[in-house]
Amino acid sequence: MTDYKTLEHEYGVPLQAKRDLVAVRGSGASLYDEAGQEYIDCAGGIGVASLGHSHPRLVKAIKQQAETLITCPNIMYNDVRSKLLEKLVEVTPTSLTRAYLCNSGAESIEAALKFSRLHSGRTNFVTAMRGFHGRTMGAVSATYTPKYREAFQPLIPGFDYVPFNKIEKLDAAVDDNTAAVMFELVQGEGGVNPIQPEYLAAARKLCTDRGVLLIIDEIQTGFCRTGKFFASDHFDLQPDIMCVAKAMGGGVPIGATLLNADIQIEPGLHGTTFGGNPLACAAALAAIDVYQSDNLAHRAAELGDYFETQLNSSDLSQVRALRRLGLMIGIELKQKVQDKLAQLLERRIIALPAGPNVIRLLPPLVIEKRQIDRVVEVFRELLA
Repeated sequence: MTDYKTLEHEYGVPLQAKRDLVAVRGSGASLYDEAGQEYIDCAGGIGVASLGHSHPRLVKAIKQQAETLITCPNIMYNDVRSKLLEKLVEVTPTSLTRAYLCNSGAESIEAALKFSRLHSGRTNFVTAMRGFHGRTMGAVSATYTPKYREAFQPLIPGFDYVPFNKIEKLDAAVDDNTAAVMFELVQGEGGVNPIQPEYLAAARKLCTDRGVLLIIDEIQTGFCRTGKFFASDHFDLQPDIMCVAKAMGGGVPIGATLLNADIQIEPGLHGTTFGGNPLACAAALAAIDVYQSDNLAHRAAELGDYFETQLNSSDLSQVRALRRLGLMIGIELKQKVQDKLAQLLERRIIALPAGPNVIRLLPPLVIEKRQIDRVVEVFRELLA
């Protein structure tokens, strides 16, 4: 049998610590290793596989598009791309009227930063402590956590970081040089920390009053994860710019930056080779169709409630707090989580960290209750 672990170690660049698992096949909320053992995937491809793995309608759409047209540069119009642009404007908040298509969440953030500077003529940004926006130079400049930033100093200047949910700190940080304020509505990497509605309403008003753009990073919260199509829908929020990616393509790389009608970008100032390619657009259209037709936002809300009820009914003495919105779940422990993540994997459950003390669960929205019951059973074993 081919030793895939050795091949990756020898020929790959070791940027991320590997779990002791070679995933070769997936179906729904299950992954299978090379020996055929089944794992319950509560990482969901780090929030990507919201439809589960190899959803049949997604597979069908990708096959059909691959046989028709795979790539088409943005110097031409394209049928599938145009349909996706229309669909994105349909499903996002009404303030957003146009979309730029790219390939990832970090790319959508980079575009948002550039578009904000172009539109406003200002240079600076305010983002939240414990926020995470990506790994490229602009995105990591917007990210507060030092471990992501320190090795790459000096970064892009002009970024200030304020405590999340403290409006007086945001008020003091926004000035005449601020192009935009940017934050997540649930901080994913930062511990699954939801925004407070009062803070969000005050931040929206502050930005409007001072002519500052409000960028909402929905890369992890978008496409039904939180029990609404977007986390913004919980608050009836109308952002100026929204960044989306991850679950947008059901597993196929794609991202988008959505803009309000006032933001006009002169042609030639930004671009992409692969962004908006027909294959990824077909996948995204199929994924969005499943999210809508199968009402996966409602399912995420319902199963999130069930998950929380089952966890709360357990005697989990090692748990300090449970934070959740839909099927985006953070379990804060009284200790560091790395050993627990390894123990979960031994019991064939894949989970994520969110900082040193939080276990993050981002299961596919098609996960079944029997699988949730199994996950909770293992948590009872490990965290009692």
